Amino acid sequence: MPNNLQRLKAAKRQIIERHVRPDNLKGLAAAASTLLPIAAISYAAWRSTELSYVLTAALTLLMALFLLRAFVLMHDCGHGSLLRSGRLNRGFGFVFGVLCGMPQYVWSQHHQFHHAHNGNWNRYRGPLSVAEVADYQAMGPDQQRRYRRARSIWLAPLAGFMYMVLQPRWSWLKGSFGLLRHLVATRRTAALVPLPERAAAYPSCHWQSLQEWRHMSANNLALLLLWGLLAGWMGPLLFVGFFVVAASLAGGAGLLLVAVQHNFEQSDASGDEGWDYDRGAIEGSSFLQLPGWLNWMTANIGYHHVHHLSARIPSYCLVACHDENAALFSEV
Repeated sequence: MPNNLQRLKAAKRQIIERHVRPDNLKGLAAAASTLLPIAAISYAAWRSTELSYVLTAALTLLMALFLLRAFVLMHDCGHGSLLRSGRLNRGFGFVFGVLCGMPQYVWSQHHQFHHAHNGNWNRYRGPLSVAEVADYQAMGPDQQRRYRRARSIWLAPLAGFMYMVLQPRWSWLKGSFGLLRHLVATRRTAALVPLPERAAAYPSCHWQSLQEWRHMSANNLALLLLWGLLAGWMGPLLFVGFFVVAASLAGGAGLLLVAVQHNFEQSDASGDEGWDYDRGAIEGSSFLQLPGWLNWMTANIGYHHVHHLSARIPSYCLVACHDENAALFSEV
C-alpha cells in the first residue's frame, strides 16, 4: 500500500491546480488590512506618550505583530502568489520590503534557493545554521556553550535587529562603496567600456547582479527617507523606542518561525544523494497549530508544509488546501 508521501506525489498536480488561484480582491484586502493598521498604530504611538508609556510599549508590541505580517506578505509577493498581476506583486512587495527594512527582490531571490533545496543540508541549513547532532557532540564544552548562547531565544530581538535593521543597510553601503572604488579605478584602464558594463563586471559578495544592487539601492533610499520623516515627526527617541524596537521584535519572531518550521525532532534532512523535493516539503516542514489570531497575523505561514508543497499557493488558500487534504498531511 502506498504511503502518504507516495499518494501525495500522485495527487500533487491536482492539489496545486485547485488552490493556485491568486485573487486580487483577497490580496488587496490582505495588503490593506496590514498597511492601514501600521499607519494607525504609528499615529497612536505618537499620541500615546501624552497619556502613558505603558500604552506606547503595548502599541510597540502590536506594531511588531503587524510588521511580522507585512514580512510574510512581502514573502508572498516574492513568490508571485499574493496577487494575480506581476506588477502588483512587485509594487506591494517593494512597499512591504521598505516597511520591514528588507530589499524584497534580493531577499526573494535568496529565498527561492531555500525552497529549491529544503531538506538538503549540503546546500541549505537555514538562518541559524543548525548543527547536526554528531557535529555538536564533536564540539568542545566552550564551543557548545557558544553555540547554545548564540541561538538563545532571549537573543532573538538582537538577531532581529541585525537581520532587519542593520545588516541590509551595512551590506548595501559596504558594497556600494566597493562599486564606487571599482568605477573610479577602471575609469582610465577601461575608458571605452560603458559605465553600466563596468558596474556589472564588479564582483560583489553582497549581490549577484546589477539589478539586485539597484533594488537594494531603491529599498534603502526609500527606507532612509521614511526613517528620516518618522524621526522628524515622532522625535528621534520615540522613533527608536517604537519603530526600531518593533522591527527588531518582528525580525526575531520571524527568525524563530523559520527555525521551528524546519528544525524539529525527526525532521527530514539529507545530503545531495537521496534528496527529494516533496519529502523535504512534507517531512522537512512543520505544521504550526497556532491560535486563529496568530495565524492571521502570520498570514497562515504556520501551514508551512502546504507552502513548501507549492509556493504559488496564496497564503489565503493554505488553510483550505490543508483541510481538504488532511489525510495526506496526517504525518506532518
